[in-house]
Amino acid sequence: MNFFIQTIKALERIVPRPLKRIFAVCMARVAYYFMHTHKLIALHNLSRSFPDKSTDELLQIIKETYANFALTFVEFPSIVRLNKKNIHRHVTVKGLEHYENALREGRGILLFTAHFGNWEFGNAALAILSQAPHFMARRLDSPFLEEFSTSLRRVLGIGNLHKANAMRMVLPLLRKGEAVILLIDQNVAAREGVFIDFFGRPACATTGVALMAMHTGAAVLPVFTTRMQNGTYLTEIGPQVETVKTGNRDKDLLTNTQSYNKIIEDHVRKYPGQWLWLHRRWKTRPVQARKHTHFSQAARPAREAGRRTGGVN
Repeated sequence: MNFFIQTIKALERIVPRPLKRIFAVCMARVAYYFMHTHKLIALHNLSRSFPDKSTDELLQIIKETYANFALTFVEFPSIVRLNKKNIHRHVTVKGLEHYENALREGRGILLFTAHFGNWEFGNAALAILSQAPHFMARRLDSPFLEEFSTSLRRVLGIGNLHKANAMRMVLPLLRKGEAVILLIDQNVAAREGVFIDFFGRPACATTGVALMAMHTGAAVLPVFTTRMQNGTYLTEIGPQVETVKTGNRDKDLLTNTQSYNKIIEDHVRKYPGQWLWLHRRWKTRPVQARKHTHFSQAARPAREAGRRTGGVN
């Protein structure tokens, strides 16, 4: 794998950044004109989220969304060449003091972000300028791409975590005062989340960050890396978000998860073309949650009977 990384570094020196950007934009245009399913998903999402915008405005946002995602993919390997001497030419960081103050508290840090801008450059900036975080993401379907992405992050000391059995992996890290970054903006199944208001519609959101924060007392901070017009990035780390603990667990989970997603929504509204509108964010419906609750309640007596009799359910 070391040879592989050295090859990536060599290619990064040979291929100029402007050429990579041109390639990314061309990829994005092809996707925009030929991947109609995702374009229709994006148009539906945007029309519901920005009812005051014209169709032309919405289509322009979709073009920007495709371009942003292509640029993120093409630029990702560039993180292996970032270091303390050149990071300032690529990424400006605001709010680093929030991160470092939380590190000094020693309670662990949960950084939440979204599929927005170029989150990989934000992760790299934290690793270079301060303490490297652990990045949690879904395991990729392609073993090659999975090894490719984890190897690139590993060069900068960024840890890689997978969502499967997340709590079991994250809790020990938080107890040691480590930082974990999580992407929390995508749809989850009704049994895995709670319904919060997101762009005026109920969206099922993961409760993972709220659960871990309430359980461990870890600091919770938002972080976003926005692509600027000149091609550089601005990573903004917000102040700690209060973790509400009233003793009512279900209510607190909802309150905290809503708080995180409101911060994400506010940032996306500023730069709508940099969020992944191609995803079916509102796929899970409240009716599915009601069905799941009804099923769970109906199954509870059988489970309890099984436990009393030593049976297996």
